[in-house]
Amino acid sequence: MNKLLVSIIAVLTISLIPMLTLGQDDYPRTASGKPDFNGHYDISTLTPFERPTSYGDRLFLNEEEVQALRDRELNIRAQDAIFSDPDREAPEEGGNIGSYNDFWFDRGNDGFVIDGQYRTSILTYPENGRMPARTAEGQTKADAAPKFAWPERDGAWWLETGDTPYDGPENQTLAVRCIYHQPATIPITPRVYNNLKTIVQTDEYLMLYIEWMHWARIIRIGDAEHNTETLATFDGDSIGWWDGDALVVETVNFMDQPHQLADRKVIERFRPDVNGGLIYSFNVEDADYSDVYSGEMVWPRSNQVPYEYACHEGNYAMSATLMGARVREKEYREENGSED
Repeated sequence: MNKLLVSIIAVLTISLIPMLTLGQDDYPRTASGKPDFNGHYDISTLTPFERPTSYGDRLFLNEEEVQALRDRELNIRAQDAIFSDPDREAPEEGGNIGSYNDFWFDRGNDGFVIDGQYRTSILTYPENGRMPARTAEGQTKADAAPKFAWPERDGAWWLETGDTPYDGPENQTLAVRCIYHQPATIPITPRVYNNLKTIVQTDEYLMLYIEWMHWARIIRIGDAEHNTETLATFDGDSIGWWDGDALVVETVNFMDQPHQLADRKVIERFRPDVNGGLIYSFNVEDADYSDVYSGEMVWPRSNQVPYEYACHEGNYAMSATLMGARVREKEYREENGSED
């Protein structure tokens, strides 16, 4: 299907808001009569971003599947809460030593409900609820971008290939450097933790604070013109306007790492939910992908207040990674009789 046509259909689809949602009189309002989105939101959810392939094109879960979703999460938590054996042996060299313990994760307690039905995924388009394939150009960019995890090979393999994954902090991803985390920022999707969002809204601006990486998006409301491409940023340039009770936000001028302008446009909608929170939907046109993609989820209000995301304080990961690379390089040169 033509990508432009699909994009138009997707935007129109997320624009079809039930009258029950739009017509509620008890939703808080600003002095100018617009929905008042000020406050904190916790978007943790058991609903996955991409749909499990077993559901095919099915958008909704039945009661048995909803309960299975909850039971699976409770089972994972129970297993992860079991104390480790203090007399266990050290892991084998190169083995999996795990990650944080379960205490730090917050995947939510349930899936979300829209119009009385549980969803199989946040993604609603493509119809299978899966991300579209990358284009050839998009795959080339992805392959060349800094990686969090590199190929598991012995020794300082990068001295053989000419790659520079550990030359310095700038060769690491923005997330590892504690600068920016795109999946939490735009389009906004839930992560395994740090899912709080804060909205500060006026008639002219909406500030959207993203807990993961202490990032604040500034949306200009009523501004019809975007900034120039020379002012591109990681989270793009956002302008918004009201469509009834829905705030529509268009964002362009994205800058990708390593500092190249991205051919991408994101349309987001924020609208009141009957339960007092809001419903967030998005449509993304990205030249790196073979098709557009769209999604929708609920943002429940929360009384939790986000703290500063102090990512590097007390964190030895970056210095340890770079020191470890220098050790590997020294060993490589000694084994190969090279001083270079």
